[in-house]
Amino acid sequence: MNSNELLRIRTMDELKESGYITKPVKKELRDNLISRLKNGEKVFEGIWGYEDTVIPDMERAILSMHDINLLGLRGQAKTRMARMMIQLLDEYIPVIKGSEMNDDPFNPISRYGRDIVDEKGGDTPIAWLHREERYAEKLATPDVSIADLIGDVDPIKAATMKLPYSDERVIHFGLIPRANRGIFVINELPDLQARIQVALFNILQEGDIQIRGFKVRLPLDLQFVFTANPEDYTNRGSIVTPLKDRIDSQIITHYPKDIATSRKITEQEARIKEEQSSMIHIPDLAKDLIEQIAFEARDSEYVDAKSGVSARLTISAMENLMSAAERRALYSNSKNQTIRVSDMYGVIPSITGKVELVYEGEQEGPGIVAHNLVGKAIRKQFTLYFKDPEKLRKLKEENPYKSIIEWFGDNHSVDILYDQSPQEYAKALKDVPGLEALVKREIRDLKEEDKLFMMEFALHGLAEYSQLSKHQLSRGIQFKDLLSSMFTMPDPSDDDEDYDDDF
Repeated sequence: MNSNELLRIRTMDELKESGYITKPVKKELRDNLISRLKNGEKVFEGIWGYEDTVIPDMERAILSMHDINLLGLRGQAKTRMARMMIQLLDEYIPVIKGSEMNDDPFNPISRYGRDIVDEKGGDTPIAWLHREERYAEKLATPDVSIADLIGDVDPIKAATMKLPYSDERVIHFGLIPRANRGIFVINELPDLQARIQVALFNILQEGDIQIRGFKVRLPLDLQFVFTANPEDYTNRGSIVTPLKDRIDSQIITHYPKDIATSRKITEQEARIKEEQSSMIHIPDLAKDLIEQIAFEARDSEYVDAKSGVSARLTISAMENLMSAAERRALYSNSKNQTIRVSDMYGVIPSITGKVELVYEGEQEGPGIVAHNLVGKAIRKQFTLYFKDPEKLRKLKEENPYKSIIEWFGDNHSVDILYDQSPQEYAKALKDVPGLEALVKREIRDLKEEDKLFMMEFALHGLAEYSQLSKHQLSRGIQFKDLLSSMFTMPDPSDDDEDYDDDF
């Protein structure tokens, strides 16, 4: 039967006549997954980098009808994957109308459901529950109580209904019983107090719950999904062993393993405004640099690896990068802008709040660490486009950067200001002899709109390889000869040469 025909059914007799058969929620998930896989349909659409690792594990767990624990560092799409399991539920299921526990009309488990079936029989009213209403989620925090998750005696209900406390109807059921016949997710499971975790034992295994001395047998029909961060096991708490033993499948998540996959995630998730995308050109290398920053952060000695570096870093950084170019366009009253390498330093606020520093990093300071990460990303990407200056020196080959370095050695400098007009920016770069020729020679099929970006990138790369010096100005960046910069000090009265530390 299609959805429209099902929704016309209003009583239990009509439901029986339709031939409808109730399935346990895990069987429902399994059957719908099998159907999708046979039809070549994707379940976890938009989850990149997990195609050969996490997604097959998830599919195996669902086929096995397992409760699942997703174990991984922050920003690894654990909650998102749990929420996407909703797609594997039937579009609608029948419930006894008015039941707070989504009672199956053919097998009610609540006192309310049993009473109404006993009273009305085949005329028991039926309501239809959409798959979106069959998902419940709770963030585990130290203040979560058993009453929140399982339930408690409600004295107001007892007084209103004039019931003794021995009557089962005085119980106010918590989130888990109310999620019956659906998916229930507990995020950050280790943060849940041990005594609360213990209360989940029998729910997972036998379906028994006990509230204030009530021995209520509730064979709950639930798909449990838990998420946990390995760092939680040592910092804030742990999953008690008997509970972990009852969770059938523990699936380990991970960060993207390459730049291309990381880019897909960022491009999908970043909130780029339509007016930004229409007026701003972003070279492919700029996108790679954003991702490279995250990769460098995950390997940095200053960043706590156990805490992880979330994919949210690159998403926020991409949004800030586009806004840096948009801001410049607004200040210069220009309609079109191209991302510049110097715009990368506009993403520093997206980095400083997304990385946990170790002691050495705290000593350096978050701003310095963030600048260093940008520099390391530029250094890593530089050798993918230009010859490695260090290898050239070791092999004693002709230096293709010689004319550029010599020009700076003749006491020349280049200022790249954040709000420079496109004309001033182009002139500053083209004034460097040999820079444009270097880019054209080294990079094949160079797009004209990317030429200035690559010219600036060459200067940044040479600075990272100690061929030039790079200083931060109050409103931009200055490139100078490496040797002369060691013996000259900026004039404090010159606003454009208000240097911070080298980076």
